[in-house]
Amino acid sequence: MSVSMYQATIPVFIRGLKVVSALLEKGQAHVEEDGIVPEILLGAQLAPDMLDLTAQVQRASDTSKMSVERLSGVPAPKFDDNETSFEQLQERIANTIAYIDSVNAGQMAGSAQKEVVLNWTDAGTKFSGDDYLLSFALPNFYFHVSMVHAILRNNGVAVGKLDYLGPYD
Repeated sequence: MSVSMYQATIPVFIRGLKVVSALLEKGQAHVEEDGIVPEILLGAQLAPDMLDLTAQVQRASDTSKMSVERLSGVPAPKFDDNETSFEQLQERIANTIAYIDSVNAGQMAGSAQKEVVLNWTDAGTKFSGDDYLLSFALPNFYFHVSMVHAILRNNGVAVGKLDYLGPYD
């Protein structure tokens, strides 16, 4: 039995976004319990040249929804990247999950062979759908999920490996 593009995409992104949501819940509880100004944690970075916590959440959202759009052809919602609170980031994650969950297996059919072009250069970078998913989309998504975890942990939030892995239903 082979794994379909749907199975490798939709439930994987939803699960990862739920992990981000749970991590943010722990971050919010941390600032509330310790009397920390939320903007300090939301603006925290691992290094000066890296994106902050808010931007990492936004990129996890963007990477997942745009990957699904590129593979399925179903237009993804556009977000303004203007979140300034834990609640707004949770709403963005919920909206991203709702979009991804609305895409069905039929809409993903044939996406392994679909050409995906990322226009980083004038010539663009071309992938087959399966190469795009496995060599770019999923690694990029999990990079941003792991940065959310790392920023929170680096700022004293009690998160560990099991929080990153998330629950198994």
